[in-house]
Amino acid sequence: MAAEMTVPSDAQLIKAQADLQRHSLTYLTSMSLRCAIELGIPTAIHRLGGTASLPDLMAALSLPPPKEPFLSRVLRLLAKSDALACTEDGVYSLTPLSYILVDGVLIDGEARQIAFPLAVTSRYHMESGLGLADWFKNDRALPVPSPFEHVHAAAPFDESMTLLDPETDKLFYEALAAHDHMGIGTVVRECRGLFNGLQSLTDCCGGDGTTARAIVKAFPHIKCNVLDLPKVIEKVPSDGVVNYVAGDMFHTVPPAQAVMLKIFFSIPACSTLLERRGLHQDPRSMQEGHTFPRNGRKSDHHRHSAWIFSRDNI
Repeated sequence: MAAEMTVPSDAQLIKAQADLQRHSLTYLTSMSLRCAIELGIPTAIHRLGGTASLPDLMAALSLPPPKEPFLSRVLRLLAKSDALACTEDGVYSLTPLSYILVDGVLIDGEARQIAFPLAVTSRYHMESGLGLADWFKNDRALPVPSPFEHVHAAAPFDESMTLLDPETDKLFYEALAAHDHMGIGTVVRECRGLFNGLQSLTDCCGGDGTTARAIVKAFPHIKCNVLDLPKVIEKVPSDGVVNYVAGDMFHTVPPAQAVMLKIFFSIPACSTLLERRGLHQDPRSMQEGHTFPRNGRKSDHHRHSAWIFSRDNI
């Protein structure tokens, strides 16, 4: 016998309606952030001395006067989401989030992070989200394509994406590089113990080697391999600091005491790789983003977004 559904009270219905509107309109937060990046709002505030009023930004951005009340709404939403700070007098300033979006600002020697938000709010990702219900209903034989592949017949970081839209494909790789570049400085400063006793490491999908070079700079005794697809490696000049290897990590991984995987890999993909390469793994810890030093014990440092797995047989 089906359980009888409890009718919500008036107070619960009012709250439900408010929650429904909040969930339905949450996408405007990311769209406002994208708008701020494309207009150059963080850079404008920075160039105005670190603070700016609404009229200041209208003038600095050369926007048509009728758009002032609408820009005000965008700014208030950005302040509400901590992308900007705002005083009671309506003076806006940068937060750490908007600081890393300022043109010319360097973090650990690398530039701003605009590629990531622009990539994940691209029309390709938006259309993938809109097609999610159809993806669930589609009865397609294994392997099941991702929602992105289902809608676009292409996959990020794949040759198919290059053929579909070369500019967006380039943006996706820039976003991946921005993620790697931003995080590695924190890793080597906050998680130095993770690298104690490590003599060799392979960075899977290491791109242009920025992460590996930062590790070698901090720990000169570590020999680093950078593994990525041939189309990526062929564009990177050899620098003698790290060893660049063109290949596919699901077929072969250069021998090393540890393998580093970035956050962009799914847990099933990590599991497949680790099983093939005989590496230590713990699915629960993978979900939580823990790291593994070479002795296989979990590290307390799990604030950064990379996983390091060891293998004792090399």
